[in-house]
Amino acid sequence: MPIYMDRHDVSEEVTAENVAQLHQEDLKIQHKFNCRGLTYWFDSKRKTAFCLIEAPNKDAIKEMHDKAHGEVPNRIIEVDDDIVESFLGRIEDPQKSQNTEFNIINDPAFRTVIVTGIKRLSLINSASKQLNLVIYNHNKSIVKTLNKYKGSIVKQKLDYFLTSFDSVTNAVLCAIEIQTKLKQTINNTYDSDIKLSIGLSAGAPVTEKEGIFEDTIKIAERLCDIVKGQIVVSSEVKDLYENENLNISIDEKFVYVLNPTDEKFLHILMDYTEREWSSTTLNVDDFSRDLGYSKSQLYRNMISLTGKSPNIFIKEYRLNRALKLLNKQIGNISKIAYDTGFNSPAYFSKCFQETFGVLPSTYIRQSVSNT
Repeated sequence: MPIYMDRHDVSEEVTAENVAQLHQEDLKIQHKFNCRGLTYWFDSKRKTAFCLIEAPNKDAIKEMHDKAHGEVPNRIIEVDDDIVESFLGRIEDPQKSQNTEFNIINDPAFRTVIVTGIKRLSLINSASKQLNLVIYNHNKSIVKTLNKYKGSIVKQKLDYFLTSFDSVTNAVLCAIEIQTKLKQTINNTYDSDIKLSIGLSAGAPVTEKEGIFEDTIKIAERLCDIVKGQIVVSSEVKDLYENENLNISIDEKFVYVLNPTDEKFLHILMDYTEREWSSTTLNVDDFSRDLGYSKSQLYRNMISLTGKSPNIFIKEYRLNRALKLLNKQIGNISKIAYDTGFNSPAYFSKCFQETFGVLPSTYIRQSVSNT
């Protein structure tokens, strides 16, 4: 049967003991609805509770909760148990560790997420075994550092890590150490061909989105991919860090903290870009008009946030999407050019070479010869 996670937004009066008792009430009658309550989490600060339940469908969960105690969930999403365990550390009730009637579980399910991305600054050597070996060695160092700071790896690729942390302090210190170690090892040609960026955000597992921690992951990825700076954190991560450390400020010599105004602009910008980027007619005038900024305001905001002008930002965003298609060998070069918003294959090839140092046709041949 599928596994679901639900979210209950509770009142200020609800305590951890109340939630533990409700969980026990579910377990008493779960068999009547063909459900199996696996575990729960309760965030006393934000007054949210999350239940993990094996069930035939969402309606069975609602009916079980309603019959057991009347607390029907505000939201239910289907989840993968391995992903849940990677993010939250468990998929069943922990062994009873307290001498309490209801076995109260003190875990809010609120997590800090790190997205680590390695960007290849040039594609001239990108398909070479030497550069891949350099990235592989950096990845081994990253894994050691993540383990040192008790990070749980949710997803890993050659150029990408998604990691979950219970402690925001551990997450921030881990990010700083990863970046510091990389700087210490950049001592040859291939090392200088890569750039490592890190984004940190924090959030709850179930929101209005369909995926677990989907909002939190999206924010971290945008901070990693779009905002200039080697380590970028959301304003919420900054506040959480200072709360954990008795108002000691986060070290902004190493970390770029995005303020709420810039965060709002980032999400407006990226929501629009992700919706419109493939249109061949999209230009700066469209950005300015549709985002509600004058051209000068748009330019200032984008330079401040991304380090790029609107024109360069649009072009590089399209090129990076094209690069992903080339890596997957989806379509020929002409089709990829049009699919990613370029008016002609010739212009696409010119822009690709100017940005990555190699023609797309040459890059494909290099990739094939090195597989």
